[in-house]
Formats: sequence, structure tokens, C-alpha cells
Amino acid sequence: MAFTLLLVCLAATVCLPLVHPAGVFELKIHSFSTPRPACIAGRPCSIFFRVCLKHAQPVVSPDPPCTFGSAVSDILPYESKAVSDSSPIRVPFHFKWPGIFSLIIESWTTVSAEQSTENPDNLLSRLATRRRLSVGEDWSQDIHLGQQSELRYSYHVSCDEHYYGDSCSDYCRPRDDNFGHYTCDEQGNRLCLSGWKGEYCAEPICLPGCSESHGFCEIPGECKCRMGWQGQLCDECVRYPGCQHGSCSQPWECICQEGWGGLFCNQDLNYCTNHRPCRNGASCINTGQGSYSCNCRAGFTGTNCEIDINECASNPCKNGGSCNDLENDYECVCPRGFYGKNCDISAMTCEDGPCFNGGTCIEKSSGVGYICRCPLNYHGSNCEKKIDRCTNSPCLNGGQCLDMGRNVLCKCRPGFSGPRCELNIDDCASNPCANGGTCVDAVNSYTCSCTLGYGGKDCTLRVDACSSQPCSNGGTCFTHFSGHVCQCPTGFMGTSCEFRVHDPTPASHGADSSNTLTMVVCLGLLTFFLLGCGVYLVMRGMRRGHFNEKGRVKNNLEPKNNLIEKEPHFKIPNPDYLREKSSSKQKLLQGSESEEERSGRRSDRSNHPIKRRLHTIITAMPRTVKLILSPLLFKIILLFIY
Repeated sequence: MAFTLLLVCLAATVCLPLVHPAGVFELKIHSFSTPRPACIAGRPCSIFFRVCLKHAQPVVSPDPPCTFGSAVSDILPYESKAVSDSSPIRVPFHFKWPGIFSLIIESWTTVSAEQSTENPDNLLSRLATRRRLSVGEDWSQDIHLGQQSELRYSYHVSCDEHYYGDSCSDYCRPRDDNFGHYTCDEQGNRLCLSGWKGEYCAEPICLPGCSESHGFCEIPGECKCRMGWQGQLCDECVRYPGCQHGSCSQPWECICQEGWGGLFCNQDLNYCTNHRPCRNGASCINTGQGSYSCNCRAGFTGTNCEIDINECASNPCKNGGSCNDLENDYECVCPRGFYGKNCDISAMTCEDGPCFNGGTCIEKSSGVGYICRCPLNYHGSNCEKKIDRCTNSPCLNGGQCLDMGRNVLCKCRPGFSGPRCELNIDDCASNPCANGGTCVDAVNSYTCSCTLGYGGKDCTLRVDACSSQPCSNGGTCFTHFSGHVCQCPTGFMGTSCEFRVHDPTPASHGADSSNTLTMVVCLGLLTFFLLGCGVYLVMRGMRRGHFNEKGRVKNNLEPKNNLIEKEPHFKIPNPDYLREKSSSKQKLLQGSESEEERSGRRSDRSNHPIKRRLHTIITAMPRTVKLILSPLLFKIILLFIY
């Protein structure tokens, strides 16, 4: 509330200096005449008037400026009626109205649509006078008699909307917003709207009786409760949460009512007293442990005697009487000619014409009462009810029911038949689907599921599987017994060539292919080279064995080939062992070479260019390649080198 008042005061402080007085001075020309010819002969012309307001001068000067403002009238035809019917000339002002002012009225002629005062020859007359006028006065009548003209006029001054006072300087604009809720009287005083109070009518008037200490309001007629209080007037305390059958005198209390106990007053000590479950005047009996029993009055039933027994359920009223259910009783409202508790006593005879709709009246043999024999389509004690055999909608599947009197006739929708339109006509009975098509029945129609190569309503049209151009991306379509088959161009795949095959990038593909090709060529060359070396060593070993055999015969030594006897496979012994054994044999042979010659030959073999080249290749060979090569070939290469 304090914040709202602060806003209101701030708005009033800021807005008040910006308010300027405002009003309007109005002058009405009633008549104007002059003997001077206003128009040149033969040329049409018009007239207009100019009003100039100036500050009060001892001697009024018509010279500009018009310090209080000026205005001109509409261009009028030069005739008296047009002048008298013209609208008032309005001169608005935005200053305090002084009350005393100088008034200048000029009449001008014009031959165009412009209100020009430049040419002094067009000036017909001029009035310059000093006047006194208060705001809000009635129109002041005046007349000016010049040497060559007569002018009758009236004038008054009034404040603009929301401006009041003798000088139109009091501002009061009705408002209904956060800054105020008021209207203005004739003097510009603020009148608070209903439900508001205060200097600027910004304070709401709370609901009458609203607690000042426990409630407040933001709009008129409201009563908002502070924490811990409730009720329309905020004069009721809030009970402890969970309190069911208790009260409080201060917030957050739970004082149990009679017949209840416990912390939350939820323990029932007397069910009949606390709940009063029995209705309609029944008596309640506590039976213990929160249970009870109700003794119902006559005409009621149910666990809590809540059900009113409907005595009209057995239709006790006869002869068309209407039944009104009462408490433990009923009342029959009898039609004309019947009376009694159940309207079973007739006071009418056939002479009264009780039978309606052409019914035939027959007197009872007892002489009391009558019987109506009703015509076709009517029934009731007086033939007053019309029989409508179409009310239960006997026609199925949207069939139209026609009441024919004694029976009904069903007009079936297309596709259905039967007395009640209950049968759906089988449209597939005539086998309409050709060329092996399967027929599916519908309502007054059918559909054919055609075999491959046929189409149309009855499967009579020959259909090309490729007619719909199912192959995308330039694929070629071929008709097959199972449908269409697409031959896809390079780079596409799928049933309809709809998928693009993504090739690897040229750079990676070229690099992988180049590396693979280089490795295959190198491994192939190395394999052929090793095989050649192996063949060469085998042949050389065989020749060496032949020379050793000749030496053993000449020196009477027993020949022995350890390689052939020991192993069926070719195996190279240790090179050191071979050199030692060969040396011992050469000592036994006659004509053997000297030690210097043998060492020279070994030196020549180790310095052979091919061996040196092979040694360099094997030494530079990666370890991985050495592991991959066959152990047998590797041993052959080492034997050949060393």
C-alpha cells in the first residue's frame, strides 16, 4: 500500500508541472451586410471572416501579431443565409484566460478556394474593439455598425475537456488506473470512485468488517488474509495442519470438538453425534467401533434411509391417471370422467363421447363405465395414444422404416436385403474378378486383388510391370513372373537401383594398391632367388660327394654318406663340423693339396662377389622377413655364405 501511494505521489509531482491551461474562444457570425459591391460584375465570388485575438490594448491595433491566436471561417457564398448558417469560428488557446482581450474581426472576399489576406483590396470591413469575457458565460451578443457595413455576431469562451476554473488552468482528468480512481465535478475537484479513498483516490476501501490487524486489500471490497488467518473477514484462525474435527482461537491450534479426540481430532468417539448419517428423520443408534444403525421412517429405505420408496412404481392409477409420489403415499390425478383413489371409478358414459381418434364406445353390461374399441394404430383406455411401430428402429443397416398400419416395411439401402435389411448382399457371388483375381466383398461394392500382370476393377486389363518406371537412376527394367527386375548402372544397387555404391577415395585406393603390389613383387622375387640358391647348393653338394668317393677308394677308406643314412630328408650339418671333417679326410688322401692352397680356396669362396652380395641382402633384411622365411631355406643361405 505504501509503495502504491509513493507511485501516485511521484506521478502527481512529475505530471502537474506539465499541465498547461487550455480552452477555446468561439465567435458566431449571424449576419453581415455592406452596400459596397463585394464582387466584380459578371464574376462569382465568396466571402470569409478572420478573427484575431490579442492582449488588451488601450488603443486596439489591427496589426499583427495576434498574440492570443487567430482563425478564419470557411469560404461562404456571398449571401445572408450562408453566413447565418456558418459554423462558429474557433480560436484555441493554451494559457490562462485573462478575461480582458482585444478582438479584431475582418471580412474578406475571394474568387478562389484560398483564404488569402494578402491583397488589401479584398478587405470588406474590419472591427477592432476591446472586450471583457469570463469563462463559461453564455454567448454574448454584439453588433458593429461601420460606415459601410453591418456585422452581427456573438461569442463566448469555454475550457477544453478536463480543464476547469476561471482561467481554464485547473486540470482534472478522470482516471481509473494504478495512479488514481476518480471523476471530476464541475469545479474540477476529484470525486473518488466507489470503493476508493485518499487524496488521489488510490487507497482501496476493504470489505466492511475486514479485520484491520489480520487482513488487507488491494482492490475495493476485498479482504485478503495474512498468514495464519482465514475467512471472509480474516477473523478465523487457521487450524493445525491435519486437524479434522477441531477448532482454534489462535493460528495453528487444534481444539477437539465434542465426541472427537486425538492429536488431530480424528478419533471418532460418537459416530451418530458427529456424523449424523441417518437421513429423512431416521433415528441413529451407535453400535460400537465407529459403526451405527438407522431406523427408517415409513416410506424410506436404505442404509442411511436416503431412498424414498416410490409408491407410484406399481402404476396404481388407472384409466390414464397420473401418479404423484408422496411420503409413504401417492396421489392420482384422474382424467375427466374418472375419480377415486386409483381413478378406477368412471363417471362418464358413451353419451359423453369419451373415445378419441374414431374409437367405438361400448357400455359395460353392469351399466357403470364403458369400453373404447380403438381403430387401427391407436390404443389406450380412450384410444388417445397412437401406435408408432418404427420407434424401436426395427430396420437395420440404415434402412428406412415405413409404418404400414398392422406391420412395418423396411426400405433397405443399396447393398442390403431382407425383411429388416439384415443381409449384406454378396457382390462377389457372380465372380466378377477375372484372370485368377480374388474378390473381396464390400457394401454394395467389391474389390479385386489381381494376380501379377493384371489390373483394373475386374482384373481384365493387362498390366506391364515396367509401365510405372520403377527403376531409378537410369536402371533398365525387365518384366519377370514375380514382378519387375532392375538392371542397375555402375555405382547403384537395390531393388529399384535406389542406393548408391560408395567407392573408396582415389588417394587411399591408389596408395593401398601400390603398396600391396610392391610387397607381392618383392616377396615373389626373393622366393625365386632363394629357391635358385637352394638348387645350386644341392647340386654342388652332390658333386662334392662324388669327389670324396673317389678319394676313399684310392686310400682304401670305407665310404659313408651320413646325410643319406641318417635322414630321408635333406639336412645341412653344422658348417664347423663339415670343415673339420673335410680337413681330416684331406690329410689321409695322397696327392692332397697343401694347407696354403686350401686356405686360399676358402678365402676365394668367402670373397666371391655373389656371396658378398647375398650376405649384404640377408644382413639388411628386416627381422620380420627373417621370421617368415622357412628355417630350412635360411640355413641353406647361411651355408652358401659361410
